[in-house]
Amino acid sequence: MSPINPFTPEFGSVPLVMAGRQSIRRELFDAFVQGNPNLSSILVGPRGSGKTALLTYLGKEASDQGWIAVHAVAMPGMLEDIYEQTLLASADILEKGKAKPPRLTSIGVGPVSASREAAPAPSENWRTRMGKLVSMIEGAGYGLLITVDEVVATLDEMITLAAIYQLFVREERRVALVMAGLPHNISALLNDKSVSFLRRAQQHTLGTIPDADVREAFRETAAIGGKEVTDDALEACVRAIGGFPYMLQLVGFRCWQATSPDDVISAREAHRGIRDAQDDFRTHILAPTFRELSQIDLQFVEAMLDDENESRISDIAKRMGVESRYASKYRSRLLAEGVIEQVTRGVVRFALPEFRAFVREELDD
Repeated sequence: MSPINPFTPEFGSVPLVMAGRQSIRRELFDAFVQGNPNLSSILVGPRGSGKTALLTYLGKEASDQGWIAVHAVAMPGMLEDIYEQTLLASADILEKGKAKPPRLTSIGVGPVSASREAAPAPSENWRTRMGKLVSMIEGAGYGLLITVDEVVATLDEMITLAAIYQLFVREERRVALVMAGLPHNISALLNDKSVSFLRRAQQHTLGTIPDADVREAFRETAAIGGKEVTDDALEACVRAIGGFPYMLQLVGFRCWQATSPDDVISAREAHRGIRDAQDDFRTHILAPTFRELSQIDLQFVEAMLDDENESRISDIAKRMGVESRYASKYRSRLLAEGVIEQVTRGVVRFALPEFRAFVREELDD
């Protein structure tokens, strides 16, 4: 039987070797062990920066340190999903500790698909039910970590969760909340006055990963699957990855396939794998992103092509022949979609690797 490909480009999969992010991982680990402000954290980054994988990784770390980890996505039904998933995740420890929450009688698919043997009294709102459950979890010697992915500020339940979490913190409950989202969505959430306390949460920006960490993770992951990587092949892969977490897994996956069943990834196979990975990235990420651009979005993006890396909104507006206020409207749209990212006030750049070159090619055709 051929060895299983150890690289995982699937959405949200936790890599066998987590590249970089050492500072974030260390700070959150310390928080789970001894408690610190990082128990309220926000992960910020563009698509493909590894937010979902890191949330899952942190959940596993927390579980090893005496926490119940519950993962949710910001969508309608999120609050009830968190409650039901907490019931499921804590059932065994509460049973051992003789504390018995309402027993689940059926489970289906979807965020609100579980039913309980005894329904809560009509007066018991979500805060009351979660508060009782957290108390039982704490009584068993555990804490509760809630992670929320794809944060959307316009979701009422997102605001409710943040507000009630603040109350749990004030009550000195052993709870933690780690959220992740695109920069624009996180900014919109923090601007909501009803959850202004979240501005004090620790923000961790997920930028590109240093080449040294990419190099180490690539070599270690290949070794786990029983393959060696020649030095020239490794350097070619590192250049192609460009510090982008998703590309690390995608390039590795394709290079592995190109060498099967050989046990060495050489330069020849690496270049073939890189081409295949770049084709995948263009087909599944860059092309759909480009097709989703409106005509004005495209004008904004095209106006960025004259710059080498970073673009000023004032320059973009001038090239578009519009006022800066008008250009800022489309900047917000592109930020929300993860096409661009804000470097500093009034300065943006493309968030997706190779998107600049892809746009140029499409416009030249």
